[in-house]
Amino acid sequence: MATVELRFSALPEHVRTARLVAAAVARRAGVDEAVLDEVRLAVGEACSRAVGLHQLGGVTAPVKVVLIEEEKQFSIEVGDEAPRSAPGDRAPGVAGEDAEAEEDEMGLAVISGLVDDVEVSAGAHGGLIRMTWPTTPAVAELA
Repeated sequence: MATVELRFSALPEHVRTARLVAAAVARRAGVDEAVLDEVRLAVGEACSRAVGLHQLGGVTAPVKVVLIEEEKQFSIEVGDEAPRSAPGDRAPGVAGEDAEAEEDEMGLAVISGLVDDVEVSAGAHGGLIRMTWPTTPAVAELA
């Protein structure tokens, strides 16, 4: 299992780099060429979401992207360290929070529309989005 880890400051200008690295590693891992645009878009959305959560929460830790090549699949994990409370823990109707929650849900909906196999978790220590795509094994060239 090959793993590539990328950490970047929570700034929007670094999201593009994360997208490019993810697409390059996905291609090398054997993700179908027809799916690479979806990989780029999903990683861009997940990283933009993490950057926004870090900036909103004043978190100075870097956003973490882990690219994992396994035998028959390729996974990308985008992690943030922005703490989240359970939905019932916050006061309803707080100015700005409803709009932020709606934007967050929209980002997750976009990711879910791009990736068939996606897992989202969040808690007091941050969140993680794990996206997985099937790979095709490289065919050895005959000499």
